[in-house]
Amino acid sequence: MARLRQLEFIDLSLNKFSGEVPSCFGFLDQRQVLNLRYNSFTGFIPPSLSNASRLETLIISNNLLEGNISEEIGNLHNLNLLSMEHNQLTGSIPFTIFNISRIEVIGFSYNRLSGDLPKVLCNRLPLLKGLHLSGNKLDGLYLGYNHFRGIIPQEIGNLINLVTLAVENNQIISSIQITIINISSLQIVLVRENNLKGSLPREIVNLTKLQFLHLHENRLTGEIPKDIGNLVELKELILDYNSFSGTIPMEMFNISRLRSMGLSANNLSGTIPPNIGSTLPNIEGLNMHSLTNLVGSIPHSISNCSTLTHLELSQNKFTRMIPNSLGYLTHLQYLNLGGTI
Repeated sequence: MARLRQLEFIDLSLNKFSGEVPSCFGFLDQRQVLNLRYNSFTGFIPPSLSNASRLETLIISNNLLEGNISEEIGNLHNLNLLSMEHNQLTGSIPFTIFNISRIEVIGFSYNRLSGDLPKVLCNRLPLLKGLHLSGNKLDGLYLGYNHFRGIIPQEIGNLINLVTLAVENNQIISSIQITIINISSLQIVLVRENNLKGSLPREIVNLTKLQFLHLHENRLTGEIPKDIGNLVELKELILDYNSFSGTIPMEMFNISRLRSMGLSANNLSGTIPPNIGSTLPNIEGLNMHSLTNLVGSIPHSISNCSTLTHLELSQNKFTRMIPNSLGYLTHLQYLNLGGTI
């Protein structure tokens, strides 16, 4: 077969071929399509495949291939479809793949891949239409600052070892799916600046390892679940600019590791708890402006929030008295109390 220099199309799919993938496939200069899916090929992916510079379609899914994916696969600059799903591949996904600007579909689902993905992967893939990563051991999925529309695929829930989910600044219009909330390994969820609708599910308390939850600038409604106070690992809870209603759960102020809380520009009511200084000892940023139903006074105990650098409480209905204790916040860099009554 290595002598068939003019061969452009090889389709050996849906057979019972076994053994290793022939290295000669990498030396067919004119080859544009190689389809080996649904066979029983074993061993490693031949490094010679990276020599096929004209290759546009590479499908080796549903075999028994193992080992790492070579960084040299990034040499396939004409590739528009890459499918390696349902194998036994290990190691990390080579970052060089995300330099193939013509690629439209990438499929790595159901392998044993681990590690992280580059935060700028989508900035380099202007034609990407499909990214299939389910059933691996990936740590982070970064898809922010693109023009993705529609819903968050429920298949993301199959990434059972996912630590980071970042899809901020897109045009996602779905609700928060339960399948995602059941990824117990999640520590970072960034879905801000989208069009998320519906309520914040109570099941979010299943994310016991969650440290960063950014959902601001969406269209979320309903009450904030009281059980959110059980997320004891939370460091940042940012829910500004939604349409949350009801009373601010006092349980939120018991998350002692919290460094930043944002509730501004919602339809929330209630008060700031009088003991905030003892319950949020590590708070650095507190944003609660434009909560027109927020009443009561600014607690004197806020002076015990010694790490506070940003305090935004404007456009509320507090009493006129501003506590002298604010003067003890020696690290404060920003203070806004404008528009309070």
